[in-house]
Amino acid sequence: MPLTLERKQLLMGLLLSLVTVFFSSTVAAVGKHVSQEVHVSTIVLVQYGISFLFSLPSILRAGRSGLATSRPRWHLVRGVSGCACFYLYYLALSKITLVEATLLRSSAPLMVPLILFLWFSQRVRKETWPPLVVGFVGIVLVLKPDFEGLSLWHLLALLSGLGLAISMVSTRVLAQHEPQSRILFYYFSISLLFSLPFFLWNYSPIPTSAWPGLLYMGVVIYLSFVMYTLAYRYVSAAALAPISYFGVVFSGLLDWLVWDHIPDTITLVGIACVVLGGVLVLKHKEVPATK
Repeated sequence: MPLTLERKQLLMGLLLSLVTVFFSSTVAAVGKHVSQEVHVSTIVLVQYGISFLFSLPSILRAGRSGLATSRPRWHLVRGVSGCACFYLYYLALSKITLVEATLLRSSAPLMVPLILFLWFSQRVRKETWPPLVVGFVGIVLVLKPDFEGLSLWHLLALLSGLGLAISMVSTRVLAQHEPQSRILFYYFSISLLFSLPFFLWNYSPIPTSAWPGLLYMGVVIYLSFVMYTLAYRYVSAAALAPISYFGVVFSGLLDWLVWDHIPDTITLVGIACVVLGGVLVLKHKEVPATK
């Protein structure tokens, strides 16, 4: 039975999204390794520097019209929150397991409804509360109910999820008014400028052995942004969003293969709760209305 155009588009969108999530997981694994050689600020600066260079041609072709924006504040919020997300995530990765850091960062969808409530006074629907509770119970389980294994690095990973959630909300607002090329250019530009002082403050020579990993991270992160954006041409955001949780699965496999780490039962139950809560929340996602 031949595939219909709609089904082909669905499969293409899901495949692009799955490949994006896989490559993003490898970036996290490489980042965990490279963070033993260079400071996290170096990783973030090189990542955004490479992405910035890749985003330049489309803006240069568009000329002044490519830069014109009526929402500089939203670009600033998105750039700073996105950069903070990566900075905190890589800091956490240098000290805790890949799967724990990735899972806590992936709690971002659970925080989006609460941010919309605090930021836009947008009421959280009653059907959204049960999955939120399930998801946050999962976070507690990952952090361990007795908090005996809780560390500053776990909290930083959780804060990276908050940064990602703020970035998600601001991106939704910008996507209603701005072309994707402009959004990405301002995101990379602002993040690059924001990360520069941290790099200079913590500056030390970059060892030759770290450059392959740094270059891999920068190129693949940019390609991941492009592929994920392309996926939205084929399928809706609601269908794509749950795919992001495969990142936890891929991170778990890499944790096992590279670092020989296997999550305990409580952590696995917590992962299941966060994934279930996040998927259910995304089914009732709310987008802020802006003028």
